[in-house]
Amino acid sequence: MTDVFPASLTDGHNERQLALQSLFRTLEDNSEGTVIVDEQCKIVWINARYADRFGFKDPATAMGKAVEEVIPQSQLREVLRTGQPILLDLMEAPDRTLVVTRLPLKDPQGKLIGAIGFALFDEIQSLAPLVAKFSSLQKELAVAHESLAQARRAKYSLGHFIGECDAVQELKRQALRAAQRDAPILLLGETGTGKEVLAHAIHAASPRAHKPLVTLNMAAIPETLLEAELFGASAGAYTGADKKGRIGKFQLAHGGTLFLDEIGDMPPALQVKLLRVLQDKEFEALGSNQIQRSDVRIIAATSAPLARLIAEGQFRADLFYRLNVLTIELPPLRARLADLTLLADSMMNKLAASGLGQHRLAPSAIALLTQYSWPGNVRELHNILERALMLCDKAILEAEDLTPLLYPGTQPSHSSAKTHAESMQAFEQQLISDAIKNCNGHIPTAARQLGLARATLYKKIAGFKPDK
Repeated sequence: MTDVFPASLTDGHNERQLALQSLFRTLEDNSEGTVIVDEQCKIVWINARYADRFGFKDPATAMGKAVEEVIPQSQLREVLRTGQPILLDLMEAPDRTLVVTRLPLKDPQGKLIGAIGFALFDEIQSLAPLVAKFSSLQKELAVAHESLAQARRAKYSLGHFIGECDAVQELKRQALRAAQRDAPILLLGETGTGKEVLAHAIHAASPRAHKPLVTLNMAAIPETLLEAELFGASAGAYTGADKKGRIGKFQLAHGGTLFLDEIGDMPPALQVKLLRVLQDKEFEALGSNQIQRSDVRIIAATSAPLARLIAEGQFRADLFYRLNVLTIELPPLRARLADLTLLADSMMNKLAASGLGQHRLAPSAIALLTQYSWPGNVRELHNILERALMLCDKAILEAEDLTPLLYPGTQPSHSSAKTHAESMQAFEQQLISDAIKNCNGHIPTAARQLGLARATLYKKIAGFKPDK
């Protein structure tokens, strides 16, 4: 076998010669086929088993031919082109799939002078454990990718924003119009009014719906980590930084939407950097000088009074003007009590589906809910109903079942001098009076807050009974 290898690999190097002969003999004896080509990718040696597999009964007839003339699927020419081995590959032979290894051959000076290929197995089942492991890893990776993609899709559409009153209908109209534009959107509203739901719905209705929706709550991340969360960080940018660096939310949301919740809590130093992204459409990762382009639609939301924060110097006016291109104000629950029954029914159906059983609200319970001020808005309503269903076994919830949850420390009353109709009328009168007072006596504004037509509100006021 010594004449198989070029003299330049063996002459004057006994130890190398012996090692090469031993390695070659071991691989040749334990493989299904061996072929060697020169630097022109012409066959200089092929064993009988391998030649016969490709239709050459006499190996000598394959000598001097380009390797592809004998082994059509050979990749030895690629090994010669790159000088790099192909350690494990699958190759189709006329009668079966072969597992092959391909190695470059170099002289003592490192010059590439040929390549050698071994067909290690003629049964793919020989690699069954490896193939099975690889397949399992592929499936796990696919599941992880799908899970990550699902997490970055919109979870809600406008249909999830429950409500039929005039205020909600106008809000949805504004949201649909805003979704078709690429300008920043600013969502204003008290805590629990549904700003996140609306942000998801706007993304879902936008041309960017097929791209990621990434969320970052400014109030939930320590100030020291916010910059890295937003813009990413290069390796070693700060103490404890990931050795591979960190991908920021802007990069994750590229092509899609970035929802910045509680924007009023953003530190002043970061406000400057966000302003740059909005103006120049570019940013730099923490600890990096490389400029990255930004193709992200910003939806910002806050329950904070931005006007006051600007006056106090806690929020930049120029950033506010950049964000305040399309502004949508979400009404508090107390301003759209006409939707309360609809909201409660929707929530109770979802809670029933989660395993808490089917329940409904009695008229007395609805009357009690409409008398409450709802400082926590829709989120608080969901919390109250969930707690009530967990604590009560009755199919129909009465006012007495909800009173301890709405007014902790109070005892439910089992007797009342007023009928339900009288209680509802008294509540409605008080609700309207409070709304008119809050609007400084301006009836049209009060009507909008209550979700009523102006004529309807005038009729109700005319039908009020005087206080005794």
